[in-house]
Amino acid sequence: MESPTSTYKLTQYSHGAGCGCKISPKVLDKILHGNESQQQPPAVGATGLELVVGNSSRDDAAVMDIGNGDCMISTTDFFMPIVDDAFDFGRIASANAISDVYAMGGQPIMAIAILGWPIDKLPPEVASQVLAGSRAVCAEAGIPLAGGHSIDCPEPVFGLAVTGRVARQNLKQNNTATEGCLLYLTKKIGVGILSTAQKKGILKPEHAHIAPQQMAQLNKIGAVISRLPQVAALTDVTGFGLLGHLCEMAEGSGLSAEIELDKVPKLPHIEEYLALKSFPGGTVRNWDSYGHKISEISELQKYILADPQTSGGLLIAVEPAGQAEFEELMRQNGFDLTVFGRMTPKGEHVVLVK
Repeated sequence: MESPTSTYKLTQYSHGAGCGCKISPKVLDKILHGNESQQQPPAVGATGLELVVGNSSRDDAAVMDIGNGDCMISTTDFFMPIVDDAFDFGRIASANAISDVYAMGGQPIMAIAILGWPIDKLPPEVASQVLAGSRAVCAEAGIPLAGGHSIDCPEPVFGLAVTGRVARQNLKQNNTATEGCLLYLTKKIGVGILSTAQKKGILKPEHAHIAPQQMAQLNKIGAVISRLPQVAALTDVTGFGLLGHLCEMAEGSGLSAEIELDKVPKLPHIEEYLALKSFPGGTVRNWDSYGHKISEISELQKYILADPQTSGGLLIAVEPAGQAEFEELMRQNGFDLTVFGRMTPKGEHVVLVK
């Protein structure tokens, strides 16, 4: 029997979807431009603790050294529904927020919820299902959903603020890649394309599970590979698309990147939906922000490589000397990854697509 809450299709109550709601990189730069002096981590804050990672590197989370070789990780992420089902929305939004801790090589320890709800449009029982989905993913991550805050909001919004920890020697950042590093991605891209097809009502029923199933997967492997020194840089791929987050890694590291399009992992059927003009508005905003940094590519390639991802995979830069050990550890944890690119000396383009 269909649940009463399942009659509410959440994507119909929001103008955006998932990480496609993110402000574009170009606009974000303007917002942050006047605060450059505040973005650099001070050597020691008022508490006597060292801020190791702040806004200056555009990394996935803030990191504070709390002494004894340990660091605390703090992050928050929230967005509007990318799926219709409330339980799945809670799962996906939570996996996406927790991913920022894994992307720093850390282990999450606690989360609190952020809920905005249009109480005049959606009943509280639907919001309760969102929280139930969140609790399920937090339990899978081994952490409590310890509290939160809610407001009456014109559109449904949900996410988490997450606290984590990592040994300082295992901390991973997005701007520490080295020349020659090999590039890997732990999840396939194309989530924005399939999610937009769902919102348009053209997604085939047999394809409906593909994106939600991947988005709800936790990036736990980030905490596992953090102990490998040959993992030189790490980030997760979300709203700016693969090209956007790779640009951040390359520019932050003072390098360029070269990728092979046919080796980039892609979700099935995305070309079919692109032929039906199914792509999110965030793709265009992404390309307008950083397209000038990319080598010449086709329109189809733009819509794939700049597609906003929600709860996307980890983008990993691995030094070649440690490739065999890294790939073996990934195989032991159920990943069969292929190198899709490498970091190169700084060149004419930030990313060269071959």
